[in-house]
Amino acid sequence: MKVKGFLKDVGGASRVTKARLAAFENASPLPVMDDPIGNVAREWHPGKIDLVVTDVRPAGKTATTVRFERPDGKKLPPFYAGQFMVIDFPMGESLISRPYSISSAPYQARLAEHAFVEITVRRSKGDGFICDYINGSVEVGDRFRGMIGCGQFYYEPLRDAKHVVALAGGVGITPFASMAREIAHGTLDFDLTILYGSVSSDDITLKDELDQLKSDKLHIVHVLSGDEPNWNGERGFLTAELIQKYSADDTTYFICGPQVMYRFLRGELAKLNPPQRRVRFEVFGQAKDITAFEGYPQEVKDKVFNLTVVRGIHEDVIPAKATESLVVALERAGIRIETGCRSGECGFCRTKVLAGDVFICPESDGRRAADRDFGYVHACTAYPVSDVKIKIPIE
Repeated sequence: MKVKGFLKDVGGASRVTKARLAAFENASPLPVMDDPIGNVAREWHPGKIDLVVTDVRPAGKTATTVRFERPDGKKLPPFYAGQFMVIDFPMGESLISRPYSISSAPYQARLAEHAFVEITVRRSKGDGFICDYINGSVEVGDRFRGMIGCGQFYYEPLRDAKHVVALAGGVGITPFASMAREIAHGTLDFDLTILYGSVSSDDITLKDELDQLKSDKLHIVHVLSGDEPNWNGERGFLTAELIQKYSADDTTYFICGPQVMYRFLRGELAKLNPPQRRVRFEVFGQAKDITAFEGYPQEVKDKVFNLTVVRGIHEDVIPAKATESLVVALERAGIRIETGCRSGECGFCRTKVLAGDVFICPESDGRRAADRDFGYVHACTAYPVSDVKIKIPIE
């Protein structure tokens, strides 16, 4: 934008007003049916779309990569490297949504032919039946619905340093795989060093694919916590000393991994004292053990309460465990509620509490101040501690 001077620039609004009035006077009396801005918005943000599985392949000893394309072969909605997608899984009478970080690159979703998006999912340790379903039952040709391009976990040049250190654990490598592929393609420009913590060298998710992408702008450093005598790389955990070794004078830190890793790294990063704007944690899903948080009423942890669900003029009463979120109780009863991040951030499952008490996970309370004042919660991070009555949208 050219700066013409204070008075001319400040007076620009009046010139725009005159131009708009002139355009109105010269316009056709017939309505304009075309909506070019709306057409672009619908292409870039179509909401949930139909997807078909076109490839299923191993991504390591305990992980699987699933590729999705549109059934009609069209391009997929754009997204930033690091964002996630939400997929609907039909399970019996229920339709269950789950968020998964996208492991493919944004440019691959906009290819002229066979545009695709991929997720990489690790088998659970007995507490993730959707993860195990993806690793054992999803096949080429299966169809789902999904929404692409969610979340705030991506590189922003106006905010982030040119040098990024990514701290990954387990399947937390996936958003960084997307960034790495985009950097290798030349459509994302910053220096990325990934410190990737794993237990053993034979169970590193996406190891071969990532190692092939190494360049002057992309460094992959594997860190093993297990006891392997022949391992020549970094060992132990992602400590402050190790992080400092690979940091520059000005570094942005991106962190993605299991919840226990988040708690550890908050303490380690505090030792380095980086500016708060330079530390980015990805949302980590629902709390594994809500009873471990300060303030949770331990006397109710073994109880099951009545959850009254209001949809329009219809009411249902369902059981709700004190240690499971309202979202889980609704899904278990086959009652559909829209979810996105399942971490209290996006607000898709915003719900009005009409009566009763809930405990909000203190690490995942992403509500607006007004919602707190007027009794709204994000159902994925709200846990019943009494009989509760809520109102949800009609699906």
